[in-house]
Amino acid sequence: MINIEQIKQKALEEHIPIIMDDTLEVIEKILLEEKPKRILELGTATGYSAICFSNILDNEVYIDTIELDENRANVAIENIKKLGLKQHINVIKGNAVEVLPTLNEKYDLFFIDAAKGKYPIFLKESLRLSHKGSIILADNILYKGYVMSDYNKHKQRTAVNHLREYIKMVTENENLETEILEVGDGLAVSKVLI
Repeated sequence: MINIEQIKQKALEEHIPIIMDDTLEVIEKILLEEKPKRILELGTATGYSAICFSNILDNEVYIDTIELDENRANVAIENIKKLGLKQHINVIKGNAVEVLPTLNEKYDLFFIDAAKGKYPIFLKESLRLSHKGSIILADNILYKGYVMSDYNKHKQRTAVNHLREYIKMVTENENLETEILEVGDGLAVSKVLI
């Protein structure tokens, strides 16, 4: 039998990015407060965060999660199956930029933790799939502190610029109430007001 701790350890050993413990603690409070019934996650990795979310909500939730990397998606599907969560978590293989326009469900909560350079696109699609009261969470929004500094190295420039654009979009949109939390690598929490 496999457990959540083993999934976490394996991801850490293999340098697969997973949600940080302090970020997960903040999200746990949000999940318990909001009690979402449908969650959309962008960036499954090995399924760790989706499994955590499902466990926090006593499996009273349905999660769609999108993963670009086929190997990681397969590992996630296997982990979810072994933990008996197949009826609660659905892994969609593919590029979120292409998958999102095909979705038409309304979701109560979004967890964005995929390609940093695509966050503005993910936000537009999340807003389309949201309803009044939906929560949009964007992880790693401060990106090692680069986003709030005058960092401008070529290698990360695109990601940093797109994350800055995301922050501008969520803080200037009158239909969103947003806080940027300095937890983990930064977490943007936006509530849809209309």
